[in-house]
Amino acid sequence: MTIDITRRASLAGALALPFAAPLAGATGPDGLNDVAGRKGLRFGSALSARPGGASADNPAYAALLRAECGLLVAENEMKWQHLRPAPGRFDFAAFDRIMDWAAQQRMAVRGHNLLWQRRKWMPAWLEKYDFGARPAQSASAILIDHITAVTQRYGKRIASYDVVNEAVTPETGALEVTALSRAIGGTEATLDLAFHTAHDHAPHAELVYNDYMSWEPGNAAHRAGVLRLLEGFRRRGVPVHALGVQSHLVTDDPDTSGSARAYERDWRHFLDAVTGMGYRLLITELDVRDNGLPVDPAARDRGVADYARRYLDVMFSYPQLRDVVAWGLCDRFSWIGSFEPRPDKAARRPCPYDAGYRPKPLRAAIAQALAAAPPRPAA
Repeated sequence: MTIDITRRASLAGALALPFAAPLAGATGPDGLNDVAGRKGLRFGSALSARPGGASADNPAYAALLRAECGLLVAENEMKWQHLRPAPGRFDFAAFDRIMDWAAQQRMAVRGHNLLWQRRKWMPAWLEKYDFGARPAQSASAILIDHITAVTQRYGKRIASYDVVNEAVTPETGALEVTALSRAIGGTEATLDLAFHTAHDHAPHAELVYNDYMSWEPGNAAHRAGVLRLLEGFRRRGVPVHALGVQSHLVTDDPDTSGSARAYERDWRHFLDAVTGMGYRLLITELDVRDNGLPVDPAARDRGVADYARRYLDVMFSYPQLRDVVAWGLCDRFSWIGSFEPRPDKAARRPCPYDAGYRPKPLRAAIAQALAAAPPRPAA
């Protein structure tokens, strides 16, 4: 499938905007999702509902999404602190706009997320909530009501959910504790309840545990904790179908190909253990933090692309993986610049397109990795 006339028109409109550079020709006749589709994969991206940002309200960014994606995920708008500002109040307006635009474009949407098991990312009201004389009953009702409200509202329009996000402490591999999980009686009980509730109200959906354990050094405890959690889900009969591998990659050496080779063995051991338990895989939040690379943009872009290509080749070698989602397409809107600025103050370059909407070597590396991927078996 190639980019149709409507999509080409949207690209042409983007060319008239500030910062927008020609896309057709630079990206070739096919978008990344087109390349992915020939191997039984899908490619997508995060977007926001902020006007003028990485959103469909920004014509230049919308043109990128149309050209490259078949799958979308809200960057923030489905998270508790955005969707549920008070115990008895939901605010679906921003996420509904994303859903409506995706439907207009005939793009699938992933749900991210139904529970973020981290105190600092839970809504402030929930961390301070008085669960009363029967805390387990009260807290369970809050979680069940939240997941039920979201899954029933969107029904079969969402076929894959990150039910639980980041429940494992990276430094120790232990499970995170929040006010909600403490009231329910433990983190395992809380996560199990989340998945069972999602399965009850969205039995059609792929249910995913999502986390950012990575292949770089220093992540062994995190990976071990995730494996224990996944083993526990299987042992307890919890309906979890897949592991979402966030894939916020971090370079640390100008020789990115060499460092990637060094990481591959332990990473494959981890993925083999996950898939050996019967779990599928997703890449849910792909970008590359260009640490340790030269300030020169061309050199950095080459290093980022080489590193990502080697990582993607490993990931795509697993037939259990079908979805690849970038955490944004354009450097201009990436979260990484504000989260962790480079010591040399150079602008971060973590995405497939630069701040002027021009394709970078990372975009080519993703396309090449998709084209080289083994075909997926028929679903």
